[in-house]
Amino acid sequence: MTVHFIGAGPGAADLITLRGHRLISKSPVCLYAGSLVPAELLTACPPDARLVDTANLTLDEIVAEMVTAHANGHDVARLHSGDPSVFSAVAEQMRRLDAAGVPYDVTPGVPAFAAAAATLAREFTVPEVAQTVILTRTAERATAMPPGEDLATLGASRATMVLHLAVQRIDAVVAELVGNYGTDCPVAVVARASRPDELVVRGTLADIAAKVKEAGIKRTAVIVVGAALTAGQFPDSHLYSAGRCRS
Repeated sequence: MTVHFIGAGPGAADLITLRGHRLISKSPVCLYAGSLVPAELLTACPPDARLVDTANLTLDEIVAEMVTAHANGHDVARLHSGDPSVFSAVAEQMRRLDAAGVPYDVTPGVPAFAAAAATLAREFTVPEVAQTVILTRTAERATAMPPGEDLATLGASRATMVLHLAVQRIDAVVAELVGNYGTDCPVAVVARASRPDELVVRGTLADIAAKVKEAGIKRTAVIVVGAALTAGQFPDSHLYSAGRCRS
């Protein structure tokens, strides 16, 4: 049997892939983080499925559920918010499943940064403005960041930066970025992207911290920093240029 790591998307129940939905509907066991995965997705589970909210479980307890399901011949739908490739903690689960001899596969999902871009109606890579997107976080209440991945170092390129799990440290984030980006750099904070209670705060590095506090945003948000957020004057992409299409 197989453990299916499934990207459940950023919050809206219909932002899941057809493959992910199909795997959920066929798996007798479903593990999900109740605080992040929309409850509507669980209606796709088989009527007699074992549903396990992992929000308050340890890693060992989560893996034990998977190993037990495998021993009983049951597939497992393991739902992760967003996309499993970033900030999902699947790596340590995979490592333990490898050791236990339990097979698994991965189904991608819509990541939080993509949902935020859709909400903002912005492209994060704009010709001659920004062609790089940095996905990162901060270390408070989490494992330490590797050497060289501090915000001041990452910000030296002035690329579009998306910070996860950092909105509670908005003052510190601003302090670490302003030296490279400048106080007038545009910033957007998107909380609960794609959900009915979605909330957007726009500003600059000079005022975003105060605006975030006033809005009461404390979790489930991404911070987007960079000139691409407000760029209006830029050349058309070479992709659809007349010269390329006629060559």
